[in-house]
Amino acid sequence: MSTLGHWEGEEGLPSFCYTADPRHVSDNEVSARNWNLVGNRRIQLCAVSDGGVGLYDEGFGNRWLTDAHPRGTGFSFIVEDNRETWGTEQSHWPSGGAPRRVFGANSFLIAAQDDGLDLERLILCPMGEYPWVLVRVRITANQGPRTFEHVEEWTVRPRRIRPDDSVIGIEGFHARTFDFDVVISDRAVRVHATRMTAIARDAKQDIENDSPNLLSSDSFESLDARISLVLEGLDGNASTVQADGSDEPRLQIRTRLRLETDETCELWFRFGLDDSGKIDDPRALFEDSMVDVESRLPRAHLEGSLFVEREIAWHAAVLTGGACRDLVIGGHTLNQGSWYSFGLGANAAARDPLQHALPLAYSEPDLALSVLRNTCAWANPEGDLPFCLDRDKRTRFEFRQPSDQNLYAFWLASEYAAATGDVEAFGQELAYHPSYGATSTSLATHLRRQFRFFVDNVGRGERGHVRMRHADWNDVILEDSGVDLANMIERGGSVLNSAMAAWVFPVFAGLCDRIDEPAMALEAREIASDLRDRVRGAWNGSWFDRAYAPGGVVVGGVDDLWLEVQPWAILCGAADPQQARDLLKAIDEGPRSASPLGARLRWPVGDGPNASGGRGEGPGGGGIYPSVNLVLAWAAKSVDADFALDEWQRMTLSQHEQYFPNVWEGTLSGPDSYNAPESSRPGRTWPGTGTGGMQDFPVNNLHVHSQPILGYLRLLGVHPTNEGHLNVEGGGEWVSRTLTVKSDGHGALHALGPVILDTPFGEIRGGPGLVTW
Repeated sequence: MSTLGHWEGEEGLPSFCYTADPRHVSDNEVSARNWNLVGNRRIQLCAVSDGGVGLYDEGFGNRWLTDAHPRGTGFSFIVEDNRETWGTEQSHWPSGGAPRRVFGANSFLIAAQDDGLDLERLILCPMGEYPWVLVRVRITANQGPRTFEHVEEWTVRPRRIRPDDSVIGIEGFHARTFDFDVVISDRAVRVHATRMTAIARDAKQDIENDSPNLLSSDSFESLDARISLVLEGLDGNASTVQADGSDEPRLQIRTRLRLETDETCELWFRFGLDDSGKIDDPRALFEDSMVDVESRLPRAHLEGSLFVEREIAWHAAVLTGGACRDLVIGGHTLNQGSWYSFGLGANAAARDPLQHALPLAYSEPDLALSVLRNTCAWANPEGDLPFCLDRDKRTRFEFRQPSDQNLYAFWLASEYAAATGDVEAFGQELAYHPSYGATSTSLATHLRRQFRFFVDNVGRGERGHVRMRHADWNDVILEDSGVDLANMIERGGSVLNSAMAAWVFPVFAGLCDRIDEPAMALEAREIASDLRDRVRGAWNGSWFDRAYAPGGVVVGGVDDLWLEVQPWAILCGAADPQQARDLLKAIDEGPRSASPLGARLRWPVGDGPNASGGRGEGPGGGGIYPSVNLVLAWAAKSVDADFALDEWQRMTLSQHEQYFPNVWEGTLSGPDSYNAPESSRPGRTWPGTGTGGMQDFPVNNLHVHSQPILGYLRLLGVHPTNEGHLNVEGGGEWVSRTLTVKSDGHGALHALGPVILDTPFGEIRGGPGLVTW
């Protein structure tokens, strides 16, 4: 349905063939240059529709190893005597139509033909933690013998995202800020960006004069050793290795070839961080990676839905491709991505990696646990999670101090334990972020300290609800609510966080029972009961109030529905059955009306500009947020199953492609929110002001990928219970390495420890090992 291309299969995996020609774009909705990122657990490949790519790394901090913006790199060129040079770079595409370009689950392919030669170039992120990409080039002579030279070319364009940079796509970076050392050997060319450490020294002064929560200058100096990039030939052919001396060195490996009629040659290269690894058999690595990615991606089937199998697998590929080994803190992170990471250079907010990892408890639990440990290490020894990590992985508390972030740590911990039975993980040592200089302790102790911080320091605000602080989930609620900021920060009450805590705490109590924390379990249940009663009192006859300001001022009252609190009120049990039905009816007739991408965050949609755009945009203008609509679909399942399924389907990429076929964001990936029909740019995302906004990098926000997967599992009745069990119902199919659920409710779980499952066939106990029902 997309005007930009179509879905297909490559190596048994979902992929998207991009057919639009960037040289002939006339529709003002269609960008001439579109991109998407995939990865392994160490590096991300940014593939662009014009044939170029970039590499992004978050191991030591947010940085482009070679930037894809404003132009990419990683090209093949064919050079023949008395013929014009051609290749995969757009300026050298052969005459005629655009080359075939395929965005894969962990790869990017471009194939071009010119006068009897077929050239196919595939760039792969090998599965695992390889900090480089593998390149396979296939060339076929189909019209007689040919003698020519193949040129493998990469331009070194590293960029660290600095606070004063412009947004992606605007040339705020100048390559001459780096000095390069180039080392050429027989088969490889290595480039050392020697002034990366100079930038670190520049930043040290900022650190010494800034918050004590930042890294010390001594520890910071060691975080970012100079970049060493390598382009290496792996195919055994006699080649010429060279690099020019420009500010952006072009690395080349030139291979002289002769092909007979219908003969195909295969060339192999790698490009990325120089980890000094030796690749004995690139073809075997390639084949193993393709088998691995296909086998680890979950499979799904839902009767009557033609796209679920493809969509779930694709979401899982992009989600896990956003993971990166954290070489400063340890473990892995799942940065929210999009403009926040690639534009601002931040890993924000702390809640986001935690919620992105939730569905991984059912497909790649080792990664879910690694993300839980990594993010818990952000918290200081008092249990306060910083709002974000900056581009250098320094903790930043000063931007905002939300009141909800600890809840996501409790949620992920509980979900992981219920899904795996791995209670031993909570006794394992976990170091704190190096800036704190604190002694490591167990994961359980980290969670206990976060619990105490949430109860004692976040505390309560107006009407006994969880205190608002600078924000709850909604980062701009204070700006968009029209109340006095200082009073709201100090004494405002968030009904949203009360409702969420009233669901999270009983589930967390189930985990506490299993890890020998009876006092914390009892307190969590008592607090949840009290908060549930307070949320009940927020029912205004039509829906639940959003928040309370000091003096009794109601935020989100009878005339103004704020969506984010409503599904949590159903899930925590604050809404009685009739209220739940009335609430879904009000949402269906209001926020969901004539909105193909799901319910709007606010209703009615405001008229004027807000903190994140205009009418129908961002949280204040009534934008559409997958992270909220997931909870809506989940909550609706027990009240109206048809409503739940419909809301989940509105979250899918297939739905966006159907209604907005000319818009790239929403085709393979998307932003944190879509603009509502009332926006002047529906189906796109908020532009922001000042330093830019989501539209500057409107793809690879992991909410778009994690929330539909978790939502699908919730439609199958997969969720943790208040007793620490795992509930499983069925109604659709899910198959991963860890969990199998069949439509009839039968299934299997590869448990890491003792598990208890509530199934349609009764309570099932088992583990560790395979548990079936």
